[in-house]
Amino acid sequence: MSFGEPKFVDAQSIYFGKRRLRLKDVRIVRKDALRRAVAGTVVGNVIEWYEFGVFAYLITVIGPVFLPKADPTVQALYLYGTFAVTFIARPLGGVFCGWLGDRIGRRKVLTFTLLLMSVATFATGLLPGYAEIGLWAPALLVFLKLLQGFSASGEYTGGATFLSEYAPDRKRGFYVGFMGSSYLGFAFGAGLVAVLQVTLGEGAMQSFGWRIPFLIAGPLAAIALYFRYRIEESPAFSAVLKERSEEAQKTGELRENMGVVEVIRAQRRFILPVMGIAAAGNVIAYTMTSFTPTYLNQTLGFQGAQGTLVIFPLFVLAAFATQFFASLSDKIGRKRILFIGAALGILLPIPAFMMMGSGNLWGAALGTLFIMVCATLFSSSYASALPEQFPTESRASALGLAYNLGNAAFGGTAPLVVAALIGVTGNVMVPAYYLIGAAVLGLVSVFFLKETSRRPLNGSLPNVETKDEAQHLVQTQDANALIDRQQMPLPYAAFSRSPDGTIVQLPHDDLAVQRAASEAGISLEAITVTR
Repeated sequence: MSFGEPKFVDAQSIYFGKRRLRLKDVRIVRKDALRRAVAGTVVGNVIEWYEFGVFAYLITVIGPVFLPKADPTVQALYLYGTFAVTFIARPLGGVFCGWLGDRIGRRKVLTFTLLLMSVATFATGLLPGYAEIGLWAPALLVFLKLLQGFSASGEYTGGATFLSEYAPDRKRGFYVGFMGSSYLGFAFGAGLVAVLQVTLGEGAMQSFGWRIPFLIAGPLAAIALYFRYRIEESPAFSAVLKERSEEAQKTGELRENMGVVEVIRAQRRFILPVMGIAAAGNVIAYTMTSFTPTYLNQTLGFQGAQGTLVIFPLFVLAAFATQFFASLSDKIGRKRILFIGAALGILLPIPAFMMMGSGNLWGAALGTLFIMVCATLFSSSYASALPEQFPTESRASALGLAYNLGNAAFGGTAPLVVAALIGVTGNVMVPAYYLIGAAVLGLVSVFFLKETSRRPLNGSLPNVETKDEAQHLVQTQDANALIDRQQMPLPYAAFSRSPDGTIVQLPHDDLAVQRAASEAGISLEAITVTR
């Protein structure tokens, strides 16, 4: 517990700091509400990332549909460019969805992002090809991918923020680790495309089969929206909304949430490190999820569905590995997991891509597995570590801005950049070097993050699982290194140090306390909120 400079009143040393936690301050997480929150986030996450990812597995199929006169390399570059275009919308979507989430709530924004993604995906399945409408076909495809990018920017950061605020502090990594269900969405997409390629054949896939994965988005969205509507707003942000309402009743004015410039100014210490981690993790992740299938088929000469079949089981494994590493981060710390991921991201890409180039499926699978390990170490920990860097009042805005800027600049462009570099250099090992560079950036960024495992969120009161845990936390708060009341929305109180060194909280009506508070310009009644 930290205090300011003491005020000496009548020879008594008085310190000011946030008042002690009381039992009623500590939130006991309702298990039924937590289960619904996890289910709503996971189901929506799986379906949204299925919709986002399925495009990458159809690149070699739909290239002739939208650019029939171009050679396969140009088709792939165009479609990778279309994929990269989605990330142009990411920063804008991240800022808007983050601002909206900090204004009206996380739950409503998550419903909005899911609906927008599903509409754009379903519409993609209805698009006429180049043969029907000429250049309008690729132009409309780019527009729909922009809508997907806008939506995806709010889905991941919104979901991570939502689960971070819902989960008990000691198990936050475990619960936020369910964001790794995005790999199940990628697996579903890869598996469906592989089945269609095997059963329909190349001609039927280019004629109508490519539309099926996109059209399935309609009924899938209905299922996901049902689960999303059943979840409640996160308790941490509900408290922020309540505090704003009470303040408005007293002052007659509703406090606005922070704008972009204010967020950057207030959170500049962590904006760049979060961007660096997001860039590194997503370069590795999108290389695995979106670039590898086409790389195996088009660059290394694998046939048909082979490239997709290699990564399908690895996506399923990645979802479970993410959950394991996320739970481990609750025990050994977020930064340690991120550090290991970055270190392996430097060491493994070269042997991984050498194995992929060995010419056999087992070598390709093992090489892709190496990349998967690096990707899951990043995604398992940063899903909880990055939201934890920012205060509740502006968490969605700050995370949406920082994460999506890093992702847009490096992550989403990774498939396009490495494909272009392979075309220019003829060197199939270029992706390995690009991944190493990203991992170095991630390694440096880790050192600038604060360790947040098992601690209450900045700007929120503690979340626990049981009443016994709450009582123990209140009783041991002064000696608990994980508790920092200065970051909690609590009113100030006066303290003094007794002869035996014990810190004693003083009553507000003590005349000496009132005089010292007046001199220090401190209100002992107002709840101070970290922004």
